[in-house]
Amino acid sequence: MKVFRRFFFLSLVLVMVLGMAARVPASAQEKVTIRWWHIQTAEAQAAFWQRVADEFMAQHPNVNIEITILENEAFKSRLVTVMQAGDPPDLFQSWGGGVLWKYADAGLVRNIAPELEGEWKDSFAAKAALELYGRNGEYYGVPWTWGAVGIFYNKDLFAKAGLDPENPPQTWDEFLAAVKALKDAGITPIALGEKDKWTGHFWWVYLALRIGGGDAFLKAYNREGAFTDEPFVKAGEYLKQLIDLDPFPEGYLGMNYGDQQTVMLDEAAAMELMGQWATGAYQGNSPEKAAVLLPKLGWFPFPVVEGGAGNPGDVLGGGDGFAVGANAPDETVEFLKYITSLEVQRAGTEDPAMGIVPTVKGADEVITDPIKKTIIKFRDEAPYFQLYYDQFLPPAVGGMVNDAVEALFAGQASPEEAAAMIEDAAAMELD
Repeated sequence: MKVFRRFFFLSLVLVMVLGMAARVPASAQEKVTIRWWHIQTAEAQAAFWQRVADEFMAQHPNVNIEITILENEAFKSRLVTVMQAGDPPDLFQSWGGGVLWKYADAGLVRNIAPELEGEWKDSFAAKAALELYGRNGEYYGVPWTWGAVGIFYNKDLFAKAGLDPENPPQTWDEFLAAVKALKDAGITPIALGEKDKWTGHFWWVYLALRIGGGDAFLKAYNREGAFTDEPFVKAGEYLKQLIDLDPFPEGYLGMNYGDQQTVMLDEAAAMELMGQWATGAYQGNSPEKAAVLLPKLGWFPFPVVEGGAGNPGDVLGGGDGFAVGANAPDETVEFLKYITSLEVQRAGTEDPAMGIVPTVKGADEVITDPIKKTIIKFRDEAPYFQLYYDQFLPPAVGGMVNDAVEALFAGQASPEEAAAMIEDAAAMELD
């Protein structure tokens, strides 16, 4: 009888243990590692992301987040390598568009539409940004910060050149006149680090947008037109007008984006065509110099090309976001939700080193910077929003845009030849 009671007791304990185990989520039983790649290399920016990861891990003791920080160009190169090997990171930097869609076609990213549907999806204010992270009802990531490329300018240097700092140029002809005035005053007009290529591609793409409007790009992309059509050739011709004025720092073809920031921080150039992250990048580069520069800065949209088909309010822009790898554990999606929570978005907006233009409703309420407010207004009112060509287009085509524009800057290709280089790549990838 004693043996029976002992057996019954042990059996009961076993059933209770198994029942408890069944009720405990698998994630609480097993350690989970999330491999996260981002490109915020500045010390203060890296520290911000480490705090975000630490906060999430404190709330989820079973999760370990391994962070890999890579410089922008190194990130792009290494990501291609691991994607070709079929081993994507669980969470990684992404700008959406054609590059991300290419990975989706190869089954290398995870469709998070089921988790996104509802409250999380509704929380995004920048709907156009969110749509670039998905297609056909599937989503592979979400945007973190989103804004517009425009011209940051040093008002003090404008005044020294006899230009009205409160009335920056609005047309391309007025812009070229301002460049000449700055040169005549002994001031380098434009900071540019063309070694990274994407920095210079902004100029050609914006000119194509102003000349041809969104229709020209969409026709070329959908193969109803071509990148050798008039707007793209003319974009090269207008860019050559600027290049021929020699407005960039000496040695700019060998300078990278970090060097470009330094030129602005040293007040050695008056203008920079850059995305909304510029002010945060200045502070990440040198907080001391940024404190001196930022009060002197203004911002204006890319000049209108008179007679062009583009709407003056059309925007070239984009931002940073994160995509989820195909084999990522479920906790990765939960972490991504946390990254884009109102709490973290506000923190990223208020942190001077991050200085993001947020994508989540309500986060912009903490913004006091007039430049950021202007950028958000310009972004939200844009009749057409163009993602960077080198991110919207398939990698081979986007890369060729950068190469062709670099050849324009270096005087190694004519406007017609640069357009033909891009069209040849497009014909191979898009037809």
